Amino acid sequence: MNRDVIIACDFSSREATLEFLDRFPAGRKPFVKIGMELFYAEGPSIVREINARGHKIFLDLKLHDIPNTVKKAMRVLSALDVDMVNVHAAGTIGMMEAALEGLTREDGSRPLLIAVTQLTSTSEETMQKELLIGAGINETIVKYASNACKAGLDGVVCSPLEAGMVKKACGDGFLTITPGIRFADAATDDQVRITTPARAREIGSDFIVVGRPITAVSDPVAAYERCLKEFV
Repeated sequence: MNRDVIIACDFSSREATLEFLDRFPAGRKPFVKIGMELFYAEGPSIVREINARGHKIFLDLKLHDIPNTVKKAMRVLSALDVDMVNVHAAGTIGMMEAALEGLTREDGSRPLLIAVTQLTSTSEETMQKELLIGAGINETIVKYASNACKAGLDGVVCSPLEAGMVKKACGDGFLTITPGIRFADAATDDQVRITTPARAREIGSDFIVVGRPITAVSDPVAAYERCLKEFV
């Protein structure tokens, strides 16, 4: 699968999102992420509208519940015809297997299903002190990725710093989708485990998810093109 840059459209309204996407030339339809804020504000209609515009969509809702609930929710999300959805790997192998079952349509087709390992805002100290996870962060992420692979998922969300070790544990065909991307000359904001687009490529990321370094600058198209040049 070809590498790609996914723009995190973390806006609070339909108007702000479409105004942002309208800044791109007609022939340029970037892969976009729709997260909780936008989905909860606008509902499924914004997914359908962006889909109809020709964009690939990563629907980032991080489902985490009992297996039957996740299975039923995934059945609903599958009907939105997005390209990628996710769950929390902490929900167990059984939950991830149920998610995959719910997501798969009668004809066998489905979006890519990936699992979140640890959020890029989580440090090892926080994970151990607040979540009481005694293993190191790298060990935990590789274990969660291995569980996702065992459940039949397509890949995981991890920081780019862990992409290489995930590939080593799960194989080159197991996808790594990596947020926590910043240009070398940019602020880190609220993320801890970060790196540049070029370094993410070197480590082994398949997709990078980029938000504020593209969405919060005066020329987002130029920033997006810079990401493509450095990563793809």
